Amino acid sequence: MFVLTSATFAIGTDGFLIAGILPDIARSLDVSPSVAGQLVTFFALAYALLSPVLAAVTASWPRRRLLLTGLAVFTLGNVIVAVAPAYGIALTGRLVAAAGAAVVTPVATVAATALVPPQQRGRALAVVIAGLSAATALGAPLGTAIADAGHWRLSLWGVAALGVVAAAGIAVLLPPVPEPPTVGLRTRLAPLRDLRIATVLSTTLLAMTGLYTVYTYISLSFDRATDGSGTRLALLLVVFGLAATIGNLTAGNLTDRFGTRRVLTVALLACVADFALMPWSGSGLPGALVAVTVWGVCGFGVLVPQQHRLISVSGAGAPLSVALNATATYLGVGLSGAIGAAGLHLVGAHRLGLISVVFLALGLGTAELAHRIIRLREQGATPAGGAVPVLDSLSGKEG
Repeated sequence: MFVLTSATFAIGTDGFLIAGILPDIARSLDVSPSVAGQLVTFFALAYALLSPVLAAVTASWPRRRLLLTGLAVFTLGNVIVAVAPAYGIALTGRLVAAAGAAVVTPVATVAATALVPPQQRGRALAVVIAGLSAATALGAPLGTAIADAGHWRLSLWGVAALGVVAAAGIAVLLPPVPEPPTVGLRTRLAPLRDLRIATVLSTTLLAMTGLYTVYTYISLSFDRATDGSGTRLALLLVVFGLAATIGNLTAGNLTDRFGTRRVLTVALLACVADFALMPWSGSGLPGALVAVTVWGVCGFGVLVPQQHRLISVSGAGAPLSVALNATATYLGVGLSGAIGAAGLHLVGAHRLGLISVVFLALGLGTAELAHRIIRLREQGATPAGGAVPVLDSLSGKEG
């Protein structure tokens, strides 16, 4: 389980790192911060589009070989960015890294659920997804500190090294993982015909868009609290990451105990309130620390119940739904980069949280809609798209 977590940690570090070193990249490559922010957008959109395609192409590959290949491609992409002399080459490196990440994350998530009994899948998901939240607690702040002390390129070399370490762990320690049946791209997209799954995925898309609109430009949104200090920014990222790790792991236990509906509702409501207050809470370091703590705990508290809900209603089609959820996640991250760039010009960096509120509130609405659709289907309707009419197929409850 933990070697899978090391893989998601490497990918999470790459995804979160850019936000902390964005001003340095912009200066080095001679572009504006909003243009540099598109390195995040490009990575995320490439991931979202490539994930289902690569999953179909590599469906017959053994899981260990697939993970190792994905990590090798991911590492290569980061090396390209680390040596890039110009912005266009850096974008190319992000595309290569995204292709590797698009393979690794869905496979690692599904493999985790295959290695434990059904009643422990919520916790297993939390452990593997914890790699993403731990990346914000350790990887992103460390990369920011390295960039502040030396050069942002050293941070990308560090991410490449993490990819190598994760690959070594998987090669040596990962036990055999059952392989899902081989399916084509059309079949992989088939879960979208199930209204339950489509609605759950829309929640992921909206929530991730809201959560990351500020994160991509966190160095600008919280510059009043950091006063331009890389050390203070690293502190904010450490607190955010620790909070995200706690929220992620806590959400796994809470989902198994209370069900997805309650966890999602509370987490999203807290996020709406937190982002609505950010124009004021972000004006000083104490308020900013509180803001990023709530953001981390509740924002990452959404990931596990979303995955749990998908797997619960998908039955044997769970690997396909989880892959689509990863696509929705990164599509949201990609959209957030573009929306945040527009928001910098429309409302300013300090008010980006107000834009996030719109998407988070919409995500809260679709989460409740998904619950109601699932309940109606459970009460007697025939499931569409071949999904299994089961709410409690793991051990958790829907609400």
